[in-house]
Amino acid sequence: MSVTSAALATDAAGARPASSQSIEEKRKSAIRGAFFSEYIDMFDIYLPVVALAPVMFMFQPKNLSPQMETVLASLVFITTLLGRPIGALIFGLIADKVGRRAASIYSVAGFGVITLLIGLLPGYETLGLASYILLVLLRFLDGIFLGGGYTGAMPLAIEYSKKDKRGFVGGLIIAGFPAAYVSINLITMLMFYLFPLDGPGSPYTVWGWRIPFIVGAALAGLLALYYVHKVSESEVWKKEAAGGAAQAETSPMAGLLSGKGGRDLLQVLLLMTGFWTTQNIITIYMPTGLLVKTLHLDGFALTATLMICYTILFFSYIGSGLLGQLIGRRRFFVIVGPLIATVGAYILYTLTVTPGMAFGTRVLLVSFLAVIVTSPWGVIVTYINERFATDVRATGFGIGFSLSVVIPSFYAFYMDWLSALMPLALTPVALLIVGGLIGTVGALIGPETRDVDFGTGH
Repeated sequence: MSVTSAALATDAAGARPASSQSIEEKRKSAIRGAFFSEYIDMFDIYLPVVALAPVMFMFQPKNLSPQMETVLASLVFITTLLGRPIGALIFGLIADKVGRRAASIYSVAGFGVITLLIGLLPGYETLGLASYILLVLLRFLDGIFLGGGYTGAMPLAIEYSKKDKRGFVGGLIIAGFPAAYVSINLITMLMFYLFPLDGPGSPYTVWGWRIPFIVGAALAGLLALYYVHKVSESEVWKKEAAGGAAQAETSPMAGLLSGKGGRDLLQVLLLMTGFWTTQNIITIYMPTGLLVKTLHLDGFALTATLMICYTILFFSYIGSGLLGQLIGRRRFFVIVGPLIATVGAYILYTLTVTPGMAFGTRVLLVSFLAVIVTSPWGVIVTYINERFATDVRATGFGIGFSLSVVIPSFYAFYMDWLSALMPLALTPVALLIVGGLIGTVGALIGPETRDVDFGTGH
């Protein structure tokens, strides 16, 4: 890519931000953009789980069996996960060939439009089965755009960060996830209060659930405008693009799947498969499988427990990022992986076999469990970006982050298989042990990345 074409690519997604911005202003703008990209990404991901789940019946035929209702509801969430790796690949390639900023604008604008369309979607009584099919299709497309939401934004922010601040920046960005979870729960609780849910025809069923989707779409629109007017293209990427004319015809995928890039990707996929497995136990299994089905918490106790837990996680992710900066990313994973497999597994076992413990004790143990098990995520964003060279960084980050979620996503099947060897309620404990060990092995076979210089390769 020539210097001229690189400059044009910088402006491909809209007017270039004011050239008068200092490097520090560009750095802050990129970091803010990445944080809110993660926040809005997670906000939209969990909309069906929190806001739409209570009224899924309006998209389904009547008189379905409970099993079929569960399957149809789960497909709305699963199809989004399936779309994310596709989006990560598409927008990762865009981010590496056209620019991080352009990929961010296109993806954010895309999932904003899709989220708005979901919020306006008629129900089964109007469109019949087509309403459910459209819902699933839109969630799949949403997943594609959401998968691209961080392949540009996160590499852009990490590339702008000072080397000794990358750990903090990575932890801050991923803290957008618990912030989004708390926000969407608060908004949905407000909707339930203002527009009561009482079956078909009730205010929440008719349009109350739609408001969080419209809010999510509006937030995405504002973020897209922020990238257009406030965020500058990565200086690291522009330097690489300007000096890479000899490699202009080379696809980032070719560099990623062969030689050192291929080995780096395999190592990242192994590490991420382990930590996605443990993460799913906390973010997907714990709310319903542990807190509802095993501990039988009522609505208030469940909401209070999760809100406290996720508020703590906001700060613990930042703390993990700082600790990883202090002791090294690889060392952090090598220490935390075994802690998940031992201390984390023991806490989950204790919670599972002790249903009658006091509320305060339970909240404390659930929060401590979540902090330990999800702590790698405060380091992961920085680590994966540091594992890949500039010309394949966005593609490597996107694929390494998203493709690795596929195998862990079938955790319910693994629990079912393990139930032949142990009580079903204890199978998540086994998965924590397995996931923690896989993550540890993935870290051990990879290098330390804390001192990587983006400008000089590694």
